[in-house]
Amino acid sequence: MDGGMLELWQDYNLTARTFEHLAMFSVALLLSVIIGFAVGVLLSRRRRYAGVSFAALNTLETFPDLALLAILIPLLGIGAVPTVAACVLYSILPIARNTYTGLTSVSAGHVNAAESIGLTEREVLVHIRVPLALPMLAGGVRIAVVFTMGIVTLGGLVGAGGLGVPLQTGIFNNIPGLILLSGAWVGLLAVLFDGVAAAVEHRLNRRYGSW
Repeated sequence: MDGGMLELWQDYNLTARTFEHLAMFSVALLLSVIIGFAVGVLLSRRRRYAGVSFAALNTLETFPDLALLAILIPLLGIGAVPTVAACVLYSILPIARNTYTGLTSVSAGHVNAAESIGLTEREVLVHIRVPLALPMLAGGVRIAVVFTMGIVTLGGLVGAGGLGVPLQTGIFNNIPGLILLSGAWVGLLAVLFDGVAAAVEHRLNRRYGSW
């Protein structure tokens, strides 16, 4: 990092902004995984509701990011809360859909073999369906990582902090160096986290995908 970029980094406190960004990202992704996985499991047990549920979640996905944030602000105020909420609302669909697909795609042979040795429906879910669905779940989480990183960046517009703040400052005040530095750093973080998610997905595919 040359002297000019280092000065911009220090002047606009990008280290603190990075920690704010990653904190919101982590909370949003964790909530998305918990809620999305729970929805996927529930719908796999109540398949007659899957069509209408996924249609509703798909409709939610059509809302532009900024429009959803604007709707959430009167309900949740400004700052990190509506930003995290928007991340979760966008990320539920890929995680829930992939979880549902993974759970319902387990072959009848695996299920019948488990039931033949006395496993209950709950035990089949925990010990057979969920492990074999993990590669699909990881794929949904990977999509959610990209959604979450982007929306957290937009949170700078609504007082959430994070790396969206210096990026917006650079745009509004025409500071090309700050725009380049903030944008490149956010992009690098997105690539790094996507790489981690891809590695996890690949490992799970090697472990369970051939079953």
